[in-house]
Amino acid sequence: MLGPQILLDGIDHPESVSLNWYRSVSGYQAAERVLKTLKPDQIIEEVKASGLRGRGGAGFPAGVKWSFVPKGDMPKFLLCNADEGEPGTFKDRVLLSRMPHRLFEGMIIAAYAINARKGYIYIRGEFAREAQILEKALAEAYGENLLGKNLFGTGFNFDLAVYRGAGAYVCGEETALIESIEGKRGNPRLKPPFPASRGACNQPTVVNNVETLASVPWIMTHGGKEYAGLGTGKSTGTKLFSISGHVNRPGVYEVALGMPLMKFIEEVAGGIKSGMKLKAIIPGGSSTPILTAQESAEVNLDYESMAAKGTMLGSGAIVVLAEGTCMVRSLMVLSRFYAHESCGQCTPCRDGTPWIAKIVKSIEDGKGSESDLDLLLDICKSMSGNTICPLADAAVMPVQSYVTKFRNEFLDHVRQGRCPYPAWPLW
Repeated sequence: MLGPQILLDGIDHPESVSLNWYRSVSGYQAAERVLKTLKPDQIIEEVKASGLRGRGGAGFPAGVKWSFVPKGDMPKFLLCNADEGEPGTFKDRVLLSRMPHRLFEGMIIAAYAINARKGYIYIRGEFAREAQILEKALAEAYGENLLGKNLFGTGFNFDLAVYRGAGAYVCGEETALIESIEGKRGNPRLKPPFPASRGACNQPTVVNNVETLASVPWIMTHGGKEYAGLGTGKSTGTKLFSISGHVNRPGVYEVALGMPLMKFIEEVAGGIKSGMKLKAIIPGGSSTPILTAQESAEVNLDYESMAAKGTMLGSGAIVVLAEGTCMVRSLMVLSRFYAHESCGQCTPCRDGTPWIAKIVKSIEDGKGSESDLDLLLDICKSMSGNTICPLADAAVMPVQSYVTKFRNEFLDHVRQGRCPYPAWPLW
């Protein structure tokens, strides 16, 4: 039913966090073979052949990103984005807390491919327990000379450290993450220049998501062609999906890309809770446009299928909403989040996100007007594409889809002068 388990293989073993267990299941063998037998360009070509796309949300091909790093002996950095802050997303947390050495091995291979000698795992500030697990695992790896100098006797040096963020959602954006690591306020940078040419400390830098890097050891063991044979079209391989909301079995699951969304919900997540009727689905994290029940029945879990429906696979965070859920209240929660997390650097985002949150709350409280709906869409239009980073776009995409697809429900709030739904009866 689930298909091949590349990332979650062994995740339930009680000793999965330990180095001894990881090495007992061939851990670090891929890294050793790669460093001893392959050239950096060969690794990059293998990852390109796999079709592996960034699993943090943007979906940019990982091998192509690595190929942008200039040649030469200048300092280079590899950064792992473990700042998992998108509401509804908790798949990287599982890897961090249960399989840290798989991530380390992927980073060693990626670092060798781009000739980076220093790496950081930038972890979300709230992940205190996960940071402790990573630091303990790092000590184990250093103790066995799997990190540090002369890895596997090849002369390649790679140092890795954990850097704890301070709880800012915007630091999930790669340039804001870089600013934070440099000790500055986590404000996104203008691009270009892109990090591949001028990133951390003004040196070439690659930033990849946890899931992306953890996929690399399997690819280098089994081959890019084998990985590309999983999934569908340009959406190759497997993907972690964190599913929550009104389902019987919420959690993190790994399936090959291309599975129908409703098949995933019914067969993997156990179906809609208590036999309730589906109302809507947030398909890829809070920033992705919402899908109606009918649209959900027509879409697959892959990048192209989601794009055809005007939404995104995003981080793979699926939130299922059953009948009885107030869509205005749901949007109010999301809008409040983005208003709180805006860094304030760009005027459209700084002023627009709290304005949206204020209007949506007014509608939920029964104090809104019909003109507020068009005003919301006008504000979204003024924000979208007019800021340095995508946070403003992340804030407006759910607003646009909620207001457009569930307009009558917003109007019911206005006309009745109250929320017609009881207070969160299903959560």
